[in-house]
Amino acid sequence: MQKKPNWQSINFKNSSGLTLVGLLHNPETANGPIVIVCHGFIGSKEGGGMALIMGEKLGQRGFNVLLFDFSGIGESEGLFEHTTLSDQVDDLKCAVDWCMAAGLGPVFTTGRSFGGTTAICHAANDLRVEGVCTWAAPARLKVLFNNYSEEPGNAEKEGIIYKSKTFFDDRDKYDVPTMAGSLSPRPLLIIHGENDEVVDPTDARLIYESSGHPKKLVYIHGADHRFLGHHQEVWDVFFTWLENNGLKK
Repeated sequence: MQKKPNWQSINFKNSSGLTLVGLLHNPETANGPIVIVCHGFIGSKEGGGMALIMGEKLGQRGFNVLLFDFSGIGESEGLFEHTTLSDQVDDLKCAVDWCMAAGLGPVFTTGRSFGGTTAICHAANDLRVEGVCTWAAPARLKVLFNNYSEEPGNAEKEGIIYKSKTFFDDRDKYDVPTMAGSLSPRPLLIIHGENDEVVDPTDARLIYESSGHPKKLVYIHGADHRFLGHHQEVWDVFFTWLENNGLKK
């Protein structure tokens, strides 16, 4: 995909020494906080182009934006089948490290689907993050990944994605709703589609009820897991929340 103006290619190392590739939107008009965007389970930093558009809109509102590929995805080094939630949490920590070293902040994180789960689990133990927003984030990882394969031989079947046993062992270490409870008093925004066919909308309620204040839960009427046809509604909610919590500092 051809990169648009105002996007700068950057890279940084994770704790395993793998090179992660990102795109930084740092327009001259944006001298405020930075938003780090975490893509979904099998997504990529560009989000099919929508993450780039969102980043430019955020730039117009005074925010810097960092998109990056988790290890084993897109342009970043690593093997997808071996990456775990702990690996993604470390990747995000290293992205925050990079932003801090570059003098960018305060830091807000947002993530779609498994990227949202990653954002919660990371921020629970990293107080440098000022606030978290999730889009369709799963709270019950055993339920979500029940249909994924631990056996390489099954990976050839249509619709099955192979993950190593390490992924499942690591997954079971995380209680997402409990970790969400560690974010307070930092703000949490939870966005979920009412018609999500991948992550049950009740997962959003589980996260919300386990969280402290300030928190907000917004269900997008008629939206599926990808929020197709509803991106502007999500952006309006997200941008308002960011402006209320980020630009006031």
